This record gives sequence, C-alpha cells and structure tokens, in this order.
Amino acid sequence: MLNEESRELQAMDKGKRNGNIYTIVYAALMVTLVAALLAFASQLLKPRQVANMMAETEQTILRSVYLEDQPYEKYITDTVAGPDQLPLFICTLDNGTRKYIIPLHGKGLWGPLWGYLALNDDFRTIYGAVFDHKSETPGLGAEITTPAFRDPFRGKSLYSGDEFVSISVLKQGRSQNNPNAVDGISGGTLTSRGVENMIRESLEPYLPFLRHYE
Repeated sequence: MLNEESRELQAMDKGKRNGNIYTIVYAALMVTLVAALLAFASQLLKPRQVANMMAETEQTILRSVYLEDQPYEKYITDTVAGPDQLPLFICTLDNGTRKYIIPLHGKGLWGPLWGYLALNDDFRTIYGAVFDHKSETPGLGAEITTPAFRDPFRGKSLYSGDEFVSISVLKQGRSQNNPNAVDGISGGTLTSRGVENMIRESLEPYLPFLRHYE
C-alpha cells in the first residue's frame, strides 16, 4: 500500500516537474518568437521610418522659409559652408532671391533643442526660424515651437554695427525696439535661454563663411 502511494506521489511530482519544464520552455519559445517577429517588423518598416524622418526634416526646413507643404526639391538645395564642410541649405524663392538656412542644435531645460535659422542674402538679418524640442514642459518651454515665439525672429539682426551679437531672448516685454532681441516664453526662462545659447553656438562656426559673403 505504501509502495503504491509512494509511486503515485512520485508520478505526481514528476508530472509537476514536467509541467513546469513545459511552461518554462513554452514561455522561452514565445519570447524568442515575439522578439524575432518584432525584429523582422522593425527591419521591414525601417525604410519607411527613415523616409518619414527625412520628410519631416524637409518640412521643418521649408517651414523656416514659410514654404511648408511645398515641394522640397523645387526650393531647397543642400551644400556645405567653408573648409569645415558645415551643412547649409539654400532656398531659392520664386522671385529668385535666396535664403541661407543653418541647422541649430542645443540644450533646453529637460533635453535637446534643435531647429533651423534662415538668413537673408545680406547674411545679417533673419528671414525665418523654426524650433523644436524633445521634452520641454507643455505650456511653458514647449511653446518655442509656436508661431507666437518664432515669428518675431523675422527681421532681427545678428549684428550690432560690425559686431556679431547673435540674438538675445529676453523676458517678456523687454525686447521692444531691440533689433537684436526677441521676447522669451513666460515661465520658460531656462528653455528661452537654451534657444539663445543654441543660436549663438550654432552660428559661431559659420561666421567666417558669413563674413566672406557680406
């Protein structure tokens, strides 16, 4: 009787072990299968993702010259500036005038900032600007993406006389009648300062090129 009960217990224990092994193996196979499917899907979608990123970048560049939703190839040509091979985008408008678009990279309060600054062909005044961010605060620093912030850059000068001064981003109401400044975001002082630093630091490597063509 005891031997029979012992055999039954051993059989039950073996069944549990087999069941546990089956569960572990099944779970491992499912994880591997899902990972393989995700990797395959990622590779399959990668060309589309790259194409979408390129299209988004092109639209951002066009937005800096007020040509959003227009054909990129019609207006924009890519080139480099100076011996340092700095990226530069040249926009030729329908009236034949040219705008020179410089990419911007910087840091905000919570993460990276980026954008594009379009200059008139005097290489001193701003034609247009566009900014974006990764993780600035909604309703505060994130407002740098809005027309209310970026439109006042138009017509501002990067120079005071012959001196490069870039653009200051000041507290609300303090840029009035200042050709080298715009108002910052109310409540977004650190992000505004990040934009100011980004513009200066991104433009400084281009100064020899800009001065050559003044």
